[in-house]
Amino acid sequence: MTDLVPVRRALISLSDKAGLDTLAVGFKRHNVEIVSTGGTAAKLRDLGADVRDISDLTGFPEMMDGRVKTLHPKVHGGLLAVRDNPEHAASMAEHDIAPIDLVVVNLYPFLDTLMSGADRDTIIENIDIGGPSMVRSAAKNHAHVAIVTDPADYETLLAQLDEQGGTTLDFRKKLAAKAYALTAAYDSTISQWFAFGDQGERFPKTWSFASRLKMPLRYGENPHQKAALYLPVGPAAPGIAQAEQVQGKELSYNNLNDASAALELAAEFRGSGPSVVIVKHANPCGVATRGSLVDAWNEALACDSVSAFGGIVAVNQPLDGPTAEAITAIFTEVVVAPDADAAAREIFARKKNLRLLLTGDLPDPARGGQTLAVIAGGLLVQDRDNGAITRDQLKCVTKRRPTDREVADCLFAWTVAKHVKSNAIVYAKDGVTVGIGAGQMNRRDSSRIAAAKAREAAETHGWAEPRTIGSAVASDAFFPFADGLLAAAEAGATAIIQPGGSIRDDEVIAAADEAGLAMLFTGMRHFRH
Repeated sequence: MTDLVPVRRALISLSDKAGLDTLAVGFKRHNVEIVSTGGTAAKLRDLGADVRDISDLTGFPEMMDGRVKTLHPKVHGGLLAVRDNPEHAASMAEHDIAPIDLVVVNLYPFLDTLMSGADRDTIIENIDIGGPSMVRSAAKNHAHVAIVTDPADYETLLAQLDEQGGTTLDFRKKLAAKAYALTAAYDSTISQWFAFGDQGERFPKTWSFASRLKMPLRYGENPHQKAALYLPVGPAAPGIAQAEQVQGKELSYNNLNDASAALELAAEFRGSGPSVVIVKHANPCGVATRGSLVDAWNEALACDSVSAFGGIVAVNQPLDGPTAEAITAIFTEVVVAPDADAAAREIFARKKNLRLLLTGDLPDPARGGQTLAVIAGGLLVQDRDNGAITRDQLKCVTKRRPTDREVADCLFAWTVAKHVKSNAIVYAKDGVTVGIGAGQMNRRDSSRIAAAKAREAAETHGWAEPRTIGSAVASDAFFPFADGLLAAAEAGATAIIQPGGSIRDDEVIAAADEAGLAMLFTGMRHFRH
């Protein structure tokens, strides 16, 4: 391969013409012949550049509303010819094909057109054909041709021409890699639109998706693991990956994972009163809705103040000063909120390591889409768990019907249980979690752990009795045996909410009746492995 390639002829075809003036000046300085198309040629002439039309190079006019202009042997021959191959050189001479040393291209704005709500015909017209073809040809022949697809590379390109008189092989390799990433992402976006938006497929036979690096992370789940954060190319619902980090240390893999879990649960309370979620290791350890954020914080913290140390906090409303003061009274890794007022920001600024993330909005818990999980040798894809239950959908299966307060507590506990690792048991009372059991191999142990945490909280705060007394308890899946339900009854719960559907439902219902409990079936399960 040749290291330094002089640039004598450049082909420019741009949808985004930002920086074109700088290129025009630089190419004139180096006597680069410019070949261009349509609107790009017109813009270059407005800038005072000498331009050769693509039709003059090919001998054919641009035709079919611009669909056909660069798809020609004199273009692709000039791009693909291996300069030091005698047969290629002979073909170029025989067919009067001139070499092209540089291509500067960006593509039709397919994604912007799609996001604008354009009609189908307009979307189709914004599928670029000639551009990707030139990009791929130039990138394949990067030994002899430089392909620039990103205006951010214009400065480096012109610096190479100024300092070295041509492009270096190392630079051309980097440009080629970026070029193929561009065409892959571009085609991925188009294929996704055809599959999901146009054809309405749920699980296409081939699913291509693209992402771009937002930032490398300090490490993964453990210090010996490398990690990075990527964003999807194309539309994405607001989430933790799009949040603005206002202050604090670099985010880690675990920070982002936990912060996402906290935000998703806080989003369940959008439109509700002030709500606070505290998460530790991707599991909620305290959730509360109260008349103010600071009161909600105090109640959420009281559920499990031991686990909350070094945890992640998410709220459903803009942060205020009193809440910020209360949160910073203990060690907290990350705080996530839609916004924060000046007083809150000033208070958080005193804790320079604390990471403050502002999302601007909360994700919609009812949004659709799929979630992905990597397994050995493949991907697991499923619909997002956006299921929700209303009062009218609940089925009372016990002799005693729940009171209005018990129904409210059941629904609150059920909402939280959706975000707790299975087997999940959540006790709640008056809009506050009072005991959470997560991630156990059986439901009985989750019930007992949650009750034990409630007893510990009572001892810590000097309460006369655990707050599980008179509470409602939610189970993310059915009780396969009565023992888990009886453990909840022993802890003082008076109402149960669970999916139902076990072959032993009758046995469990009978146990609830004997204990004087009210029990509601949802008909919906919320496993979260």
